[in-house]
Amino acid sequence: MSNARQICVEIIQQILNDKVFFSEAKSELKAEENADISFINMLVLTTLRRLIFIKKALRQFVKKSPPKNLRFVDCALYVAAAELLFLETPDYAVINSYVELIKKQQDKYAANFANGVLRNLAREKDQIMSRDTSTFFSTEFTKILTGYTREQIRQIEEYSAQEAPLDLSFKSLAQAEHWAPKLDGTLLPNGSIRLENNGKISALPGYKEGAWWIQDFAASLPVLALGKVEGLRVLDLCAAPGGKTAQLISRGALTTALDISKSRLQILSENLQRLNLNAQEIICANALEYLKDYKEPLFDIILLDAPCSASGTLRRHPELVHIKNTKDIKQAAKLQRQLLDMAGKALKEGGILLYTVCSIAKAEGEEQIETFLEQNADYRLLPIKINDIDFSGTKSLSVLLNPQGCIRTLPYYSGPQGGMDSFFVAKLQKVKNS
Repeated sequence: MSNARQICVEIIQQILNDKVFFSEAKSELKAEENADISFINMLVLTTLRRLIFIKKALRQFVKKSPPKNLRFVDCALYVAAAELLFLETPDYAVINSYVELIKKQQDKYAANFANGVLRNLAREKDQIMSRDTSTFFSTEFTKILTGYTREQIRQIEEYSAQEAPLDLSFKSLAQAEHWAPKLDGTLLPNGSIRLENNGKISALPGYKEGAWWIQDFAASLPVLALGKVEGLRVLDLCAAPGGKTAQLISRGALTTALDISKSRLQILSENLQRLNLNAQEIICANALEYLKDYKEPLFDIILLDAPCSASGTLRRHPELVHIKNTKDIKQAAKLQRQLLDMAGKALKEGGILLYTVCSIAKAEGEEQIETFLEQNADYRLLPIKINDIDFSGTKSLSVLLNPQGCIRTLPYYSGPQGGMDSFFVAKLQKVKNS
């Protein structure tokens, strides 16, 4: 267990110092085979989700502010506090383990300091927990949420801190209905199946048969918003790891998948092979460079799943709250605009440009499209039809459509129990060639 705790501390240290995703930090550390992966995942995610509260609790016993570049001892205190306050490990086991880790990694003086802090924390645990307000968002991250009301932000924060369920997409609604009882899952209005207990993915019914792929409820909506795509030529930009590509192919689209990452395209190819689906072409290229060289519009549809802050995926990536800020939003928005401006070169007149981002920031969604349409008279906004995304007949997903007919999902929206990621989707039609 001490090895697993050391890995947790090193992961937290790398995330907070280097501003990287949990998955990236975990893969770089190459946890030993005997490490408890489930424990590592649980403890790291708990630390990240409760870090604002943990920092506040530790300030009672640590008067000095932590350095900008966090040391092992700083991160060890965060992780130890998470285990003391939110897990059921005996206090003595937690304190002894982390003190020994710190002594090994730094020195006995740092270990003695940590020992005092953690003993005080354990002694005052009940009083500290009575003041828990479930704060998840940092002050910097809250600045990203410009345009939302205070009540909306409160609900976004509350639901984003909850663990996400597992959603599966299928090649057709009929297949989803067939597999729902076999998976003991809930059929959602969009045709996805939701599972509460994830377990080992490859051991679930239908995995080996290639019946389904993992895709959050919200991530499935952009392709559904296109309506009928059978026989149409579609360019899927920034396609990896391939969830939307699989949707397009299974709905009969002649799909070209493009992504800049060779390793992610390998995952896309493996996913399509397991699903027994074939793309027309898979291209490894920079989307801007690829579009710049286009001479004649060839595609009926371009799906631009634009690079973004990923701030809509907080339930799965709580580290985003601690590593993203408004500067990241501005940088992402700049690239998104370049891709929007360039996409028309490959799109036929009358064709559809579907823009989507897994971002909660309006600067990457609503505001981005509003500015684009103001400056591009050769495009018009097509309202997305509720019947294209909601197969239940109840129109329960109407809340996901804003007054302009774009999709805006938020974690707390009703419809599928258990919430959803935050996505924005706009459907644009090219009315004339530039």
